[in-house]
Amino acid sequence: MSVEKTDTLVIGAGQAGVAMSEHLRNAGVPHLVLERDRIAERWRSGRWDSLVANGPAWHDRFPGLEFSGDPDAFVGKDQVADYFEAYAKKFDAPIRCGVEVQEVRRNSDRSGFTVTTSQGVIEAERIVAATGPFQVPVIPPVVPEQTDIFQIHSAQYRNPQQLPDGAVLVVGAGSSGVQIADELMQSGRKVYLSVGPHDRPPRAYRGRDFCWWLGVLGKWDMSAPKPGTEHVTIAVSGAKGGQTIDFRRLAQEGMTLLGMTQSWDSGTLSFADDLSRNLANGDANYLSILDEADAYAAQNALDLPQDPEARKRFPDAPCISHPILALDLGKENIRTIIWATGFAVDYSWIKVDGFDEKGRPLHHRGVSVVPGIYFLGLPWQSRRGSSFIWGVWHDAKHVAEQIGIQRKYMDYHLEASRVSETA
Repeated sequence: MSVEKTDTLVIGAGQAGVAMSEHLRNAGVPHLVLERDRIAERWRSGRWDSLVANGPAWHDRFPGLEFSGDPDAFVGKDQVADYFEAYAKKFDAPIRCGVEVQEVRRNSDRSGFTVTTSQGVIEAERIVAATGPFQVPVIPPVVPEQTDIFQIHSAQYRNPQQLPDGAVLVVGAGSSGVQIADELMQSGRKVYLSVGPHDRPPRAYRGRDFCWWLGVLGKWDMSAPKPGTEHVTIAVSGAKGGQTIDFRRLAQEGMTLLGMTQSWDSGTLSFADDLSRNLANGDANYLSILDEADAYAAQNALDLPQDPEARKRFPDAPCISHPILALDLGKENIRTIIWATGFAVDYSWIKVDGFDEKGRPLHHRGVSVVPGIYFLGLPWQSRRGSSFIWGVWHDAKHVAEQIGIQRKYMDYHLEASRVSETA
């Protein structure tokens, strides 16, 4: 029985896989992309209904195609998925949907890898894992599953109507957690939000989106996070046309803020006494960006309007000045907990010795320590912007270049071998 073969096999057809395919095609590398669902499926079915991109359309895109409509708009999730489908069609990407990769093993008697899929075996000289960072939802083992509390991860949340009646506790105040909490509050729910350490950039300042400011200030190209900030939560949103996330404002509007969630005891949740500190550190991060922006505008004589409202501070609501350290969920009628607590990666299907003790890839800019294995779509893969749509496109270009270099070495080897045989 014949086995299908290809030079490079790309696994995943989200934004990373589509970008990888474009660059491989441009480099003349024969390849195939496998996707277990549809192109950009995570954007369609792995997000809540009202989600929009966190960056404006002019920024969060690939260079070869613009979004239709207002370039300053924050595009909805389905339109983002449509964009990647159109982009793949634009260059006739060799994407095969409905095929799940089950295992990748290095060949013991020849070069390359054998890949077991739901539709048979494929052999490839190179593997690009383009499955992204949002693979396994993480729910901390705090509240027992055997309770009357309805518990879901933010990846399973769709809209307020799916939740049982009653108040809601959202744990995690990054972009997902705070947007979900705000949507629930606007729907009429009583909402509690557990806030941990975070960075809080302005949505816009002096007439320019924060994506623009991070660009001109050189922050997108930071090659590595500052020590201790590798996993800092970022609170930013494109919802409602784009607004700066301000936790003090949310508290004034009726949301109850809490410190980090700590422990469970017979229906009562305990919280750390760190809310004021977390908010203060987030404010300091916010103000530091404003200060850098002002300095840049002055140094470069930019004619940008002043924005004194950006430095306005809302007064502390009672939940901040007198923090709640414990909640009896039953007494507060909290019937739902939404865990906006991030994701873990799962590369257990790649059977090579190229991961650390936590299962994270050992790599340099996407090039694995295992020859022939590559990764794409990882946070901080090469720079701060790697997690963004435009950032993964540039990372894919680098990975494709590295694949091209290895193919040239192999071409030389084969040619040299033929010359030796005929000499």
